[in-house]
Amino acid sequence: MTSAFSEPPALGPLLSSIHSPRDVKNLADENLPKLVAEIRHTLIDSLSKTGGHLGPNLGVVELSVALHRVFSTPEDKFVFDVSHQGYVHKMLTGRADQIHTIRTYKGLNGYLLRTESEHDSYGAGHAGTALSAALGMAAARDLSGGNHHIVAVAGDAAFTCGPTLEALNNIAETTKKFIVVLNDNEWSIDKNVGAIARYFNALQTHPTYAAVRRQAADFVEKVAGKTARTLAHKVEEGAKNLFFQNVLFEKFGLRYFGPIDGHDLPLLVRTFEHLKTLHEPVVLHIITEKGRGYKPALDNPGKFHGLGAYKVEDGSTDSTATPTCSDLFGRAVTDFAKKDPKIVAITAAMPGGTKLEIFKKELPDRYFDVGIAEEHAALFACGLATEGFRPFLAIYSTFMQRAYDMIVHDMALQGLPVRLCMDRGGLSGDDGPTHHGLFDIGYLRHIPGLIHMQPKDEDEFVDMLFTMAQYDAGPSAIRFPRGVIKSTPVKASPQLLEIGKAEVVADGVDVALIGLGTLFEMAERTKTQLEAQGLSVALINPRFIKPLDASVLEAYAKKCKILCTFEDHVLLNGFGAAVIDHLHTAGIHTPVERIGWPDEFIEHGKPETLRELHGVTAEAATAKILKHFSLA
Repeated sequence: MTSAFSEPPALGPLLSSIHSPRDVKNLADENLPKLVAEIRHTLIDSLSKTGGHLGPNLGVVELSVALHRVFSTPEDKFVFDVSHQGYVHKMLTGRADQIHTIRTYKGLNGYLLRTESEHDSYGAGHAGTALSAALGMAAARDLSGGNHHIVAVAGDAAFTCGPTLEALNNIAETTKKFIVVLNDNEWSIDKNVGAIARYFNALQTHPTYAAVRRQAADFVEKVAGKTARTLAHKVEEGAKNLFFQNVLFEKFGLRYFGPIDGHDLPLLVRTFEHLKTLHEPVVLHIITEKGRGYKPALDNPGKFHGLGAYKVEDGSTDSTATPTCSDLFGRAVTDFAKKDPKIVAITAAMPGGTKLEIFKKELPDRYFDVGIAEEHAALFACGLATEGFRPFLAIYSTFMQRAYDMIVHDMALQGLPVRLCMDRGGLSGDDGPTHHGLFDIGYLRHIPGLIHMQPKDEDEFVDMLFTMAQYDAGPSAIRFPRGVIKSTPVKASPQLLEIGKAEVVADGVDVALIGLGTLFEMAERTKTQLEAQGLSVALINPRFIKPLDASVLEAYAKKCKILCTFEDHVLLNGFGAAVIDHLHTAGIHTPVERIGWPDEFIEHGKPETLRELHGVTAEAATAKILKHFSLA
């Protein structure tokens, strides 16, 4: 199976000559601005066809070139936080001619992968990992007697993450040779929030500090010699002590440099050359523009953080008349909250992705964005719940993994009615294994007292959210896919669902198909194929992953010759496994076939391509089932 890549872009003469970081070093200084321009042109052109993280990569072009100009990978190690801003790094390490394949099946991954290149020293897809991982590399280097450099590049939003702050607490005690680049553009996916964001803004905007810092830099440029450099450093230190007595990083034992212009390539190169000589851990604070060089991305950084195909001339994208699950979620919860003053909404730096921006606009006093801090978000929700509020906590399935301990220890153990709303539950397509929400059934279904559900269509989705809003007996969770589900008219007044009650859509005596959520339509197609073979087929919409509808499940297991479950989740410890567990405990031995994802990390690609590749199809289900009859 192959992927239909877009046409490769016509690389500029300089970019086409870059086959390794060594070629970046060999370029004449006067050619560097041309290389930067060619990289931006290629990014804008290529990503207009494939989609991807355009804004973040446009913002780090000069930084990426400077890093490869000064350091030498793979000996030196770059660790990019999240690594969605690693496209330029890929282009400078021999992959420029493949950039048109990014985020497509069998093409370049949208994040860094250790298996993709020796220059990708660490893979990632979630925020807050860079400093800890890079510090581990530095400790390993020191223990091995090495002398290479470790550079961690993290956006300002990553400093709201617990792991980042935990790493800061250990750097000075662990190594004396470590470089942190704070890439400050005031955005994660949406505008950064909180005290740390305000602190960084104060550092970069204080007029007196900025003026003194510029004078110190000018003095160093004009006067050669160690004495001048020492004096300039003292001037800058005096400014920091005068205006920012509590410079955060220096309290952690890291020497702070900056802020400097992250788009001044010569300045970046000179600064990195200097930082290489130091024998102390340092932080370089650079100021960049997310989306630099492309007006639509500068005007709308949130949209261009990560998006699908767009028109280069104006940045417009094709719209769809069908609302996404995120749209439905944001609208429904906001409408419920207008009638219930106890409902509050919480997100971890994702108001746009989860569509809680609707809630934020209409009910700002009950909306909370806590930054990229999922663990804190979960505990914060618990605190609200203890005081009688009804928190809806909206976090992608793949990010909710970070709050697992809080779900067990704080929500479930105390029976607190926090509503876990897991967007991207199931395959996340082009984003790949770091973002596929294929594990949440497994990590939630064994937790006592937790309700878990998944809708088959739009109307049922709103009913489930309404049911969650009314459910105060303990924590509840709902998983829903990226994009859209089956379009159905949504009732004017939502219906309260009976907890743990399945919907029997069609009766049958030969086969019972149990289609969970997104894959219910696949179960419908399987039913049609089996009936064409003369079989009597029951069709069940389970609605609830936990608790299972024991009466319906046992009745059809006794009535039918075989059951088949469908789930957009790994089979290991998934929904089908829960069905098998239940039937075994009930002493019912009817065979169960399962359609779902294998016990492996699933690559990136279009969902239809990946489903065909891994046998998550109606045709695969039909073939498995027919083997139990004489019709195969």
